[in-house]
Amino acid sequence: MSLEVTDGEFFCLLGPSGCGKSTFLRLLSGLAEPDAGEIEIHTDADSDRPATSMVFQNDGVLPWKTVIDNVAFGLKMRGVGKRERYEIAREYIEKVNLTGFEDAYPHQLSGGMKQRVGIARAFANDPQVLLLDEPFGELDAQTRRYLQGELLSLWHDSERTVVYVTHDIEEAIKLGDRIGVMGTRPGRIKTTVDVDLARPRTRENLDMARLEELKTRVWDVLSEEVQRSIERR
Repeated sequence: MSLEVTDGEFFCLLGPSGCGKSTFLRLLSGLAEPDAGEIEIHTDADSDRPATSMVFQNDGVLPWKTVIDNVAFGLKMRGVGKRERYEIAREYIEKVNLTGFEDAYPHQLSGGMKQRVGIARAFANDPQVLLLDEPFGELDAQTRRYLQGELLSLWHDSERTVVYVTHDIEEAIKLGDRIGVMGTRPGRIKTTVDVDLARPRTRENLDMARLEELKTRVWDVLSEEVQRSIERR
């Protein structure tokens, strides 16, 4: 598998189930080690910023910690002082519209709210690359659309590099600068598609004809790989 993602890019990754999308993110994050090959993340040698932070599909919040302590957790692990890390945590809690829930525990939050905590924690930790593994896959359509907008706002303000795994072609087109389509096992990049739609991609200014063209182009490649994946089962 060969892939290059540029600094500040929002890169979306699609592929059939079991092709290795989540494994790829785990390799990028350091949660898994490659059997061969190299992974390079160009970082600032003079910075203590982490190379990556990851947002999981199942929110990944710590149930025994409050919202503010969840958001500040990565900063605490980096040795950031309590006052500073709480200031940063409150900033990102406000950005994801959870002000007033700082002292709430995860069991008191909805699924969408817990995902916002996970996203706030990832951005607050100030990573150079943000990795998201189907973060909205289990949410209802209305909540998913709302959180997509919040994520894009945070990305726009932070200029982070994002690698985002999804099964949803339209979501990938609405979020991404570029889409990579993975082939079935063994995982590889079958093709990449540039998303040449102007931002912001709101309902009012979205070129629907071009959106449909891009959906068809991506599906033509993806459907072949899905069929191969099914035939191998």
